[in-house]
Amino acid sequence: MATTTATITLNSSDLTGDALNLSTTTTLYKAGQTVGLENTTGMGRVTYTATVTDTVLFADDEYADAGAHKVYIANKATDATHYVEIKVEGVTLGRLYAGDWLFIPWDGAGGTDIKVTTAHAGVVVEYMAIFE
Repeated sequence: MATTTATITLNSSDLTGDALNLSTTTTLYKAGQTVGLENTTGMGRVTYTATVTDTVLFADDEYADAGAHKVYIANKATDATHYVEIKVEGVTLGRLYAGDWLFIPWDGAGGTDIKVTTAHAGVVVEYMAIFE
C-alpha cells in the first residue's frame, strides 16, 4: 500500500490585516477507505507548439469512475502573460498563469475529461494523476 501526503503552505505579511501563516497536510486515500492511492501516471510534460483549444489532458475513460483521484497541473511558462485555461466537463475552473499550479480532486466519472486551452504557442504544461 502506498502512502502519499500532500501539503500546502501559505505565507503572507500583507494579504490580510495580520500576517498569514497557514499550513495543512493530508494523506491521499482511496474513496471511503483508509487505504492509500496506489497508482500514478508519473510526472508528464507537454509543450504545446501551437495554441490549442479544449485538448484532453486527462481522459475520464482511462480511470475508474467516482474514485478519489487527485490531479496536479502546472504551467511552466516563464512569460507572465502565457496562461493555460483548465476545464472539467465543459466548465472552466480558471486560468493558470506562468508558474501557477493546481492540485484538485477528480472523480473520473463519465464525461469529466480534464481539458486545456492555451493562449500562446510554446506553453509547457506539467501534469500528474494519482488515482485508484
